[in-house]
Amino acid sequence: MHADRRAAPSIWQPDWLVLREMARVLHAMLADPALRLPGAQVLDFGCGTRPYEPWFAAAGARYHGADIDAAHEVSIGADGRLGCGDGAYDVVSSFQVLEHVWDLDTYLGEARRALRPDGRLLLSTHGNWLYHPHPTDYRRWTAEGLQREVEQRGFRLARMEPVVGPLAWTTVFRSLGMAHFLKPLPLIGAPLAALAAGVMNARAWLEERVTPRGITAVNACTYIALFRRA
Repeated sequence: MHADRRAAPSIWQPDWLVLREMARVLHAMLADPALRLPGAQVLDFGCGTRPYEPWFAAAGARYHGADIDAAHEVSIGADGRLGCGDGAYDVVSSFQVLEHVWDLDTYLGEARRALRPDGRLLLSTHGNWLYHPHPTDYRRWTAEGLQREVEQRGFRLARMEPVVGPLAWTTVFRSLGMAHFLKPLPLIGAPLAALAAGVMNARAWLEERVTPRGITAVNACTYIALFRRA
């Protein structure tokens, strides 16, 4: 699951609430003065189809992408190494990539190497989500586990935001299951799936409103975190 759709997610999508909340939190993080984006050099490490490029451009940053499956400003070698110099970037972003990475030492080590001494790492990854290989899928984190995994590789946590608590994400999971069952049905499948998604998303929205933040903080669907290079 990625919060990387260029258009605003529709309530008729089974995962509408999660995509909406991720977009809301990411926009708030990008607007945080601590990130110092105006004029910053940003590397999107695992950029895919570059959906976040307009977000960074709107914030006044100079965006470069890096990925293994297409030509971008920065290459990624077969050994996972970035084709850029040491300390070339002010910010490295990593959105819904970390769960697909087996060698965290290399990935986070390269992110740290690419950053200037006072650089920032902005990442999102899953706490609780369904298996989704792209092409692999290895991990889920607790908030504490994510912090320790990243910090032991040369970073210090500045801010962590949980996205969607357990009442709501269990409803989203059921919505995804219903869509999987309904959509193949001839003629009526697609409209029934859309109707079910709308009803389930409304329920999940209400559940998210009543879930205490302390519960969501340690049981989130996704975590979005800002780290400083140590």
